[in-house]
Amino acid sequence: MSDEDLLDSSHWRPLRLLLDAMDQEIASLYERAGIIGVRPRFVGPLIQLSRHEPMTIQALATAVEVTHSAMSQTAAAMRRAGLVEDAENPDGRTRRIRLSARGREVLPFLMAEWRATEATVRELDAEIPYPLRRVVDDLRAALATRSFRQRLEENLARAGG
Repeated sequence: MSDEDLLDSSHWRPLRLLLDAMDQEIASLYERAGIIGVRPRFVGPLIQLSRHEPMTIQALATAVEVTHSAMSQTAAAMRRAGLVEDAENPDGRTRRIRLSARGREVLPFLMAEWRATEATVRELDAEIPYPLRRVVDDLRAALATRSFRQRLEENLARAGG
């Protein structure tokens, strides 16, 4: 590593900004279609609910590969946006949700957007010399040998933190 002060750089930020910008462009499609209050992170769970409802928060989290906590927060936000509602919970212990009438109403557009986004990402993938999927697979392989957290802790120790 060079003598560069790492506080003067950010290799992480350009990726985060790119992903944020892409999400904002997706969200702008919703606004143009008059769909207010929907965030791109809602679409995967809403599609899963349309196929398998009602679902528990844990089943939905597993289906879209996020933590229970993250899905609980997303479900609460979708509930506030009027996209989901509580479903009957026969055993009283588990909480299940289903699409609301509004969720069903906007779903066709959201499914079309999901397909269009997938087609767009595949199109971009074909235009660049190093496919996005390969980047993700290579990063996963590297992190399988030493996790991101382990690497962070080692670098933090070297930095005196």
